[in-house]
Amino acid sequence: MENIEYHDTIHFYLQLLSKTIDMNRYPFTRMVIETHLTRAEYDELMQLLNKLHQQYMMQKEEGFLDFSSLLVQFAGMLNEKLDPNTAVYALKKEGCYPSLMAEFIKVLEG
Repeated sequence: MENIEYHDTIHFYLQLLSKTIDMNRYPFTRMVIETHLTRAEYDELMQLLNKLHQQYMMQKEEGFLDFSSLLVQFAGMLNEKLDPNTAVYALKKEGCYPSLMAEFIKVLEG
């Protein structure tokens, strides 16, 4: 019983904290909190992004111009709690992998 009360208290504190900062500046962080992404799921996502960024850099160096296959891979491997399009725009706004996210946005809007 005590563990449930502790969890509820932590959740309440997070809700209060989220009201004290401008969450519009941190849309990806807000997504993580609102979708209840676990630490393991978050770490898995960061590993995926790092891997895709490395592939992007290699492809760019090789002269590739179309990175839609990387976006498809991202969407296919993204945690089901997150919407791929929303995640791309949120990651871009927070400055995570800006060149990769810019390419993804080109594909989405192209």
